[in-house]
Amino acid sequence: MTTSEAGNLRLGTAQGRWVLLATVLGSSMALLDSTVVNVALPRIGADLGATLASLQWTLNAYLLTLAGLILLGGALGDRYGRRRVFLIGVVWFAAASAACAAAPDIQVLIAARAVQGIGGALLTPGSLAMLQAVFHPDDRSAAVGLWSGLGGVAAAVGPFVGGWLVDGPGWRWIFLLNLPLAAAVVAVTSRFVPESRDESAVGRFDVPGALLAALSLGAITYALTAAGEGLSPAVWISGALGLLFGAAFLTVERRTAEPMLPLGLFSSRLFTAVNLVTLCVYAAFSGVFFLLVVQLQIVAGFSPLVSGLALIPITVLMLTLSARAGRLGKRIGPRIPLTVGPLLCAAGVLLMLRTGPHSSYWADVLPAVAVMGCGMVLLVAPLTATVLAAVEVRHAGIASGVNNAAARAAGLLAVAALPAFAGLSGDAYRVPSAVDSAFHTAMLICAGLLVTGGLTAFATVRGNVLAPADHPVAEPDCEWSCGTTPPLDPGHVRTEEGPTTGSAAGPSAG
Repeated sequence: MTTSEAGNLRLGTAQGRWVLLATVLGSSMALLDSTVVNVALPRIGADLGATLASLQWTLNAYLLTLAGLILLGGALGDRYGRRRVFLIGVVWFAAASAACAAAPDIQVLIAARAVQGIGGALLTPGSLAMLQAVFHPDDRSAAVGLWSGLGGVAAAVGPFVGGWLVDGPGWRWIFLLNLPLAAAVVAVTSRFVPESRDESAVGRFDVPGALLAALSLGAITYALTAAGEGLSPAVWISGALGLLFGAAFLTVERRTAEPMLPLGLFSSRLFTAVNLVTLCVYAAFSGVFFLLVVQLQIVAGFSPLVSGLALIPITVLMLTLSARAGRLGKRIGPRIPLTVGPLLCAAGVLLMLRTGPHSSYWADVLPAVAVMGCGMVLLVAPLTATVLAAVEVRHAGIASGVNNAAARAAGLLAVAALPAFAGLSGDAYRVPSAVDSAFHTAMLICAGLLVTGGLTAFATVRGNVLAPADHPVAEPDCEWSCGTTPPLDPGHVRTEEGPTTGSAAGPSAG
């Protein structure tokens, strides 16, 4: 298939299935690595003599470069070809994974994880943008639903795989696992995935914006992580610098001709609202998966393998029901799934408060993860599809990048801040009573974030932006849901087939 044929591929064809496989495997590398490491943290800490802050940086070094550069990754894909940048990211990620596996101490591991995040920033936005650009409009929602569901499976199966490897050959194998996956992704992508790009993309890249974004996130992350040891002058200075870098980033993005983050995208109120929901729910998810495996191992006495197996219900639910959730969102609109999903997840998180010393998997853990899994099924696919429905197809790469950056930044800040807010620091992660107390506090915070996300969706997401292609989205009262294009392209309204000229864009163009 040539570049010009992109946009007409059907999901039911053999090539369509290969394209879906390539994007799922590629994004799953990044998702697996962000979850599989969690279950190995106690063993990594014992093996390398790491403090809690060092273990937080083992996660956050990866999330920092991923969140700080993922917008640039999406822009590079739009400009030079999404398949090309995706493949570069896969190879980069695999090389950094090998470095992680060979790390002799915690400092080298943290540095290799930061390099690994750069590869993730190149491959993650490309996987979703390729789906949106390659498939026929009628198949996009189903393709995104399958991508979300199978990607969610990768995130959920990560703790099981990590536990099995940690209990078996050792924690270094959680990184070596990426090497055969990367080889398969390169082979399938090179053969079956057509190239696609934004032909209108011109000008220079926003390197100052990318640098300021990374500096802002890095300084704030350091402040939140170090706050667990006390509010020293370094914490206050780092936090202030992070806010200053953030303000400078917004100023640069507003003034530059080719911004990494086109602020005009946020003139779509739907796009803004759904990214706010993303911030809330992914902060909560990251906090839960970071601390739950520690609670299960240190407090409940589960082995790494059993801790991973405890999350299997989420895997099964995501695998079997996510495509249906994508179709449901297309049929009834995203408002109900984006409201009910986070609330169900919050209920599951609250049920996790029953997990403690001598907990039973069947009575205490299973009900909690099952309820949370049901909420994730309802939430993930419609959330992803709605983000992409809020912009034109030609902005798929940057829209995917913005949403991924929001999710990763939320996870980054949650992992940095939650232990400090919950009163866990130093070597206390090895003390069962300290972990148990901090876990209960953190789960209440995570449940609150999920409720906030659900209520935000209920208040802001209206209409059916995922309607079939022959039904334009524009409606007389669609102020919060039309997903109109930014002011830089006035007079167009978004439908599933792309922009069509019309006057209905007025209500939300401002």
